[in-house]
Amino acid sequence: MLRLPNIITILRIALVPVFAVAFVLPGDMARLTAFAIFCVAGLSDALDGFAARKLNAGSDFGRMLDPIADKILVGVALMMLVAEGSVDQFNLGQGLSSLLKLVPALVILSREILVSGLREFLAGADVSVPVSFFAKIKTAVQMFAIGAMILGPLAERVVPGALAFAYVALWVATALTVGTGFVYLRAGLAHTRPRPQSETSA
Repeated sequence: MLRLPNIITILRIALVPVFAVAFVLPGDMARLTAFAIFCVAGLSDALDGFAARKLNAGSDFGRMLDPIADKILVGVALMMLVAEGSVDQFNLGQGLSSLLKLVPALVILSREILVSGLREFLAGADVSVPVSFFAKIKTAVQMFAIGAMILGPLAERVVPGALAFAYVALWVATALTVGTGFVYLRAGLAHTRPRPQSETSA
């Protein structure tokens, strides 16, 4: 169980509370630290997959834990970003910026819950749904967008428009999330349809 890819995945989960603490601490250095931790955790997702392939060290435990680690990291990061502002008043100031983070967060988290349920259902039906190329692109864009949102307030001081770019990236990631989620949903619905009589009697 404690192979190198699994150790990397476990360390990614262990970095999540460290990221959360750094995120809530005041000061630019704390925000930069949170950004760096998120980047390391995000890159470890690709690293554990690379290690599993190169070392031929894949395992059922790793395949189970890896998507869980991703969802924990993304979920916590999104909630920390949403918690920065208040959505009590949807005005043109802080309320609107909070809403622009809240909606993608809700969509992304809802999609992850949906896909987890579908995967469990399809596993019970002995159906494997491999991760598609677009799903991998979705994950990469999602990580990039969240990282941009974390760094956005600091980057805005140096590059005007950086925060607006981060919001656009987050919404692009949300669109990809919806698209890939639909693919999983369609695959799941296909296996809920009654089989033709000829197949059931065979």
